[in-house]
Amino acid sequence: MNSPIRRISAGCLLLCVALLINATYVQAFWADDLNARSENRRVLLDEYSRERGPILLADDTPIAQSVPVDDEYQFQRQYPEGPMYAPVTGYYSYFFGRTAMERAQNDILSGDDDRLFVRRLIDLVTGEEPRGGAVRLTIDPAAQQAAWDGLTESGYKGAVVAIDVQTGAILAMVSTPSYDPNPMASHATEVQQETRDALAADPNKPDLNRAIAQRLPPGSVFKLVTAAAALESGDFEPGTEVPGPAEYDVPLSTNMLPNQNGRACADGTPTLTEALRVSCNTAFAYLGNQVGEDALREQAEKFGFGTQPLTNDDMNAATSVFPAELDDALLAYSAIGQYDVSATPLQMAMVSAAIANDGVLMEPYLVREVSGPDLVSPIERTEPEERTRAVSPETAQELTEMMVDVVENGTGENAQIDGIEVAGKTGTAQSSADRPPYAWFTSFAPADEPSVAVAVVIEDAPDTARDDIGGGRLAAPIARDVMEAVLGS
Repeated sequence: MNSPIRRISAGCLLLCVALLINATYVQAFWADDLNARSENRRVLLDEYSRERGPILLADDTPIAQSVPVDDEYQFQRQYPEGPMYAPVTGYYSYFFGRTAMERAQNDILSGDDDRLFVRRLIDLVTGEEPRGGAVRLTIDPAAQQAAWDGLTESGYKGAVVAIDVQTGAILAMVSTPSYDPNPMASHATEVQQETRDALAADPNKPDLNRAIAQRLPPGSVFKLVTAAAALESGDFEPGTEVPGPAEYDVPLSTNMLPNQNGRACADGTPTLTEALRVSCNTAFAYLGNQVGEDALREQAEKFGFGTQPLTNDDMNAATSVFPAELDDALLAYSAIGQYDVSATPLQMAMVSAAIANDGVLMEPYLVREVSGPDLVSPIERTEPEERTRAVSPETAQELTEMMVDVVENGTGENAQIDGIEVAGKTGTAQSSADRPPYAWFTSFAPADEPSVAVAVVIEDAPDTARDDIGGGRLAAPIARDVMEAVLGS
């Protein structure tokens, strides 16, 4: 064999070896990534031909399930309660992929999770058709229904989150306006496309989970964080008198920060308890400057600001924000939940939950357990886990008593429940002069033995609600109904 032929042969051999190495590398190391790509239609067709596992509520009611159909896909995904649970379930679409829990728990629901390997092996040997596992959520159907009714019957745009204060389990998660995920699971391409186009074009963003994915200025409900920082400093007690003039002379600024009603609070020298009761802007702006930027930021972070709230459940929750750098002027506005302070309803429910739980913030979670296709044998169960100590037990008790005073004698009276002591805080946050304010309410009950914390936000509060009465009048009744549903179930 002459030299040129030997070189060509050697080159061909090297190319064959390189091809074999590449094929082996792809199969050994890239297989999972390639299978996970949304454009990999072969994998999706394989998934569609398999019975996908259900998503269940705490009482085992299915809110997402697959039913047999007579077409090439063999199974059709259905969402029996449609819009009420859409922010939680999301949708499972052949052309647009997966969202929310359908995406976060896809491996279990599709049956591809490594923990189901033995089950798949048994099905292969016995000739059974493979099926996906089940996901059981922490959602309480009575609480979810109460939250849904409270928002939809009034036509509000907003969100509600309820949390078990002792475990961190999310008992309700509602966002309105919502959408019907069933058309997104249709096997007709044009139906999916038309539905997706309509969702994208809707200015109200019905497919946005406002409960966890949208940050808004929290306004006066953030005063709980400022009050906590003041009490934790050791320089203030609930009975300490603080300045509460009609206007606060903002440091380093020519601006005057007013109270909503334009009047002084409690003759100008309210106690800390009285300042929270009437939601005195000037008193809390003063407190913010007194405790300082670092202490206020540290307190906010202990309540969960600045960190991902749902570390156990991959639901794309937004991280609430306390500004990184502030001068004394901006600190005054931040102390009352304005300027660049922003929070989700989940975050404000976490603040109340931590206060209710003797100052300990638990990790919030949505998935109670996952199980195999038999729906009986749990594969993994979420165990309650402490996240941080937000405040001392003594401060938590003082804040609880102050929040009870808000409901019994202040702006939160619409949250009162017969025979049950409720702790709460109202809030209304200004966004801009040309749009309505945001009405907030965060609370927990029973105050003496807390079990549930609730946060409610209404985005387009009427113009008449440009003070904290708006949060008490519009949002507090919804929180009350959700708490009653949980306590009565």
